[in-house]
Amino acid sequence: MFTDKANTIFKEVIEKYHVIDNVDQEFSNPYNSTSQAIEHLLYRKCWIDTVQWHYEDIIRDPEIDPIAALKLKRKIDASNQDRTDMVEYIDSYFLEQYKDITPKSNATINTESPAWGVDRLSILALKVYHMHVETIREGAADTHKEACQKKLNVLLEQQIDLSTAIDTLLKDIENGDKYMKVYKQMKMYNDDELNPVLRGGK
Repeated sequence: MFTDKANTIFKEVIEKYHVIDNVDQEFSNPYNSTSQAIEHLLYRKCWIDTVQWHYEDIIRDPEIDPIAALKLKRKIDASNQDRTDMVEYIDSYFLEQYKDITPKSNATINTESPAWGVDRLSILALKVYHMHVETIREGAADTHKEACQKKLNVLLEQQIDLSTAIDTLLKDIENGDKYMKVYKQMKMYNDDELNPVLRGGK
């Protein structure tokens, strides 16, 4: 199943990141962009999410220097754009995969494209990893660990359900029961012509 591959790669990414555990560490994608296209995209997508997860931790430091916080906010903005771009690349991959499928006359559209489901699955893998860390964190109170274990159990159930839903959607598209229709995000706040603050400087 597709999500077996995705979840395995996400776990690989998150564990690789935490060997050094630094947002400024060098990125290297072990998957070939041509011969392993979807693996390459999934690895890159989860790496972006993992780095941004830690950006979000850092920027919430109540003692953070305001200038450093502003620089970090710019990095988060850029990361969000990268994340959106990667989702669209993944959807482009699926569109290519299913380009020869003719939807049935009664085929329906899903509430989200496959890649946005994958986006949620990547974030969920991060939640699972970090919640597990809390269940075994040295020095944490037993009540904290127990509470986090209950949350982890829910996250693991959610991971199974979301994986099943994504695999079902892909199967439905393959069978012509669903069809893909992808809308570009058209984010306005990064566009010099669409953001009035940025446009005002011209």
